[in-house]
Amino acid sequence: MPDATTLPLAASVTGVGLLVLSWALLGRVVLTSRTPPNGRWLRWTLLLWCTPLLAAPPLFSNDVFSYLAQGEIAARGLNPYLVGPASGLGATSEIVERVAVYWRDTPSPYGPLFGAIERLIAQASAGDIVQGIILHRLVEVLGLLLVLWATPRLATAAGVPQRTALWLGVLNPLVLGHFVAGVHNDSLMMGLLLAGTAITVEAIEQQIKWRPLLLGVVLIALGTQVKLPALVALAAVGTALARRRGGRVSDLLLAAASMVLVFAGVSTLISLLTGLGFGWSQALGTPGQVNSWMAPTNWVGFLAGGVGAVFGAQITQTAIGVGRFVGYVLMVCGIAFVLHRQLRGRIDQVASLGMMLGLVVLLGPVVQPWYLLWAVIPLAASLPPGRALSGLAALVTIFAVLVPPSAGNFANRIGQLVTAYAVGIVLTGVALLLLRRTGARTAPDNVAVPLIGKSRPGAMPHHDQELG
Repeated sequence: MPDATTLPLAASVTGVGLLVLSWALLGRVVLTSRTPPNGRWLRWTLLLWCTPLLAAPPLFSNDVFSYLAQGEIAARGLNPYLVGPASGLGATSEIVERVAVYWRDTPSPYGPLFGAIERLIAQASAGDIVQGIILHRLVEVLGLLLVLWATPRLATAAGVPQRTALWLGVLNPLVLGHFVAGVHNDSLMMGLLLAGTAITVEAIEQQIKWRPLLLGVVLIALGTQVKLPALVALAAVGTALARRRGGRVSDLLLAAASMVLVFAGVSTLISLLTGLGFGWSQALGTPGQVNSWMAPTNWVGFLAGGVGAVFGAQITQTAIGVGRFVGYVLMVCGIAFVLHRQLRGRIDQVASLGMMLGLVVLLGPVVQPWYLLWAVIPLAASLPPGRALSGLAALVTIFAVLVPPSAGNFANRIGQLVTAYAVGIVLTGVALLLLRRTGARTAPDNVAVPLIGKSRPGAMPHHDQELG
């Protein structure tokens, strides 16, 4: 018999399944209906879907407790880039007890801008965990608002329907589950990154407008001070600028030097103004201390380690190290290839950004479900309706259900997890069946068939470009 914790877990998994189902059915309307919803309707839908999550406890991961611990360490005058939660606050601290065991002895891997936000929240909440979570969630909602502002503009620049970009890039269940419910600082990083990119795209589009261009580059540089992967957006901007100026090698070198100069200036300024110094640059490898099972670069190491264990050889970590090195080499080569295609005008700045961030995720040493959003949001704003967009939506669906909403270690609860997912699949399937039966009878012809049944031939998507 399942124990008492299985039912809540099954209910939460079912909730995720119903959310994914709702999002998928909405996508059919967005992509195939003759009267698709406009941008304003989709924004209201986002608000309605987000509202109950604002009051929910942290879901899918306990990272927000690491943020609270790092902020408390900084508020006590200690260096969060040298001191881990357990040593800085004590192993018996209420906050530390909620930090995942992997991160209790590791320093902060985040940039000084986010470090200053963590410290400010710790000071404002005075150690109250609930208040701290609420304040962190508000910061990530602010990041989401920046994403919501930037995504339609990026889609317009790329010639993609705004409603498609909003549905796939902003309303998707990964955003709801990990930016809002999961309280991940990736929301703030992506908000700054995408807002800066949108401004730079408009600043370079017709003729170079230097002040908006500088503002956009500074916003992207601020995003790097949350998490460093935002750095690739500067490469995309620099390449777009070089192409606008003629696409010569000298133009590329000058643009690259300008991006490096702005990044170095912003990094130095933020590091000094926050008083956190430059220790963040030495702690960037902290996430890689855990061997992520989702990272493809680690798979060969796991396989080699398993084979080696049969013969008594402990080679797992060595093989993982080799795989990561190969991943980094492939990442650099892939990014160079994408930038070359962008410089030659074969892909635009928005698609280039999405592809490069995708390479960073795919070939990096750590993969988490929410990391997929680094690539999904800009790609959603650059891919027209078609197979590539459908494949990206399928990938979002898989990653949305890959991790159970109840954060924690399920290594010793595999049976419970399997039972919960089985219940979730069955109940979600029943909901889909009921929707298909009732929707076919009651919904209008121009919406019901795409939503519940098969798409009508000739129901072509509209390329709306409204900003309202």
